[in-house]
Amino acid sequence: MSRGAGPRKDHKAGTWWFVIDLPPGGDGRRRQAKRRGFRTRAEAQAALDEMRVARRQGTYVAPRRQTTGEFLQSDWLPAVRRELAESTWESYERNIRHHVVPAIGPVQLQELDGAALNRLYADLLANGRKHGKQSPGLKPRTVRYIHSIIHAALDDALRWHRVPVNAADQATPPSAKSAKPPEMHVWTGHELATFLHRTEGDRYHWPWLFLATTGCRRGEALAIRWQDIDFKRRLAAIRQELIPLTKPSGRGREGRFVARTKSDKPRVIELDSRTVAALRTLRAHQGEERLLLGDAYTDLGLVFCRPDGRPYHPEAFSKTFDRRLSQSAFTDLPRIRLHDLRHTWATLALVAGVDVKIVSERLGHSSPLVTWQTYQHVIKGMQSDAAERVADLIFGANA
Repeated sequence: MSRGAGPRKDHKAGTWWFVIDLPPGGDGRRRQAKRRGFRTRAEAQAALDEMRVARRQGTYVAPRRQTTGEFLQSDWLPAVRRELAESTWESYERNIRHHVVPAIGPVQLQELDGAALNRLYADLLANGRKHGKQSPGLKPRTVRYIHSIIHAALDDALRWHRVPVNAADQATPPSAKSAKPPEMHVWTGHELATFLHRTEGDRYHWPWLFLATTGCRRGEALAIRWQDIDFKRRLAAIRQELIPLTKPSGRGREGRFVARTKSDKPRVIELDSRTVAALRTLRAHQGEERLLLGDAYTDLGLVFCRPDGRPYHPEAFSKTFDRRLSQSAFTDLPRIRLHDLRHTWATLALVAGVDVKIVSERLGHSSPLVTWQTYQHVIKGMQSDAAERVADLIFGANA
């Protein structure tokens, strides 16, 4: 049948059908699509007209028997692996394997719709947690993150002509408001000084001090080497990170170095004199440990490491901080997360009048706008104070 022919009737079945020519495939061979089962000629003609328009516009998607799980795990994840940081890809793979495939993996990719995704999100919010003793459901922030993974995958499916529409555009994930990050908690300068004073003598005191006085991320601090420290100029170069990744065996996680920072370029930060003095003390202490252990010492040149020179496990490092704060010696201090040491530094810097652009560069943010959005509660207060100070200059402080 030529592509100009219209619908034909299947007299035996009492329904209408048609055949349409498609653009040649990658091998140059002729392709056709056949559609059956229309109740009337008008229905068949409408479907035929729609396919002709899609063919001319290049948006036609040929029927394909592939499940959503097969597409995500066999096609999409391998394709995007080279484009993503290893930790990001692993997070995508883990969420797809644990939360997406068990629920909608068997669904045919071309039959996936917004309703199916909404049912998935509702179930994850109610019963999605696989491990831990918290509530049985996942947090809205996690479910919204899973939605973003699915959306990105279906965007590629649309671009690869596997589906006619992105079903995630039809779904309603948890709102951005409900999925906002955990509330930020910071210490005052006095509280931070109290914590650092009470942890003196603890081997974790040095990395905690470094985090508190530099605003570095956990992975950046745990990966810094002595060769990255310039004592004379009081500078530290952030060149790599230590991130938690799945072990090659597939069981458990381990810290692994990646030769880049989050912004994908080295970042140099200034060190204050007291931090430099603490690092000198640490270097001498570490030299003594190296002599005591001899050949048993694993010399990776790390500034912050275990007594035998091996790197800390990033997740265990954070849990150690949590355990310290739960001890009786620290009950008078507000409970914060390890990452909040970074927020504490940024907040204290802004309150001290350090320019937002300088704070942004120090933290390794992509732009000062990110810093402003993260710490706008601090900056707004500074702006109010600035307004009063300028007014005092105009009208006089006692006006």
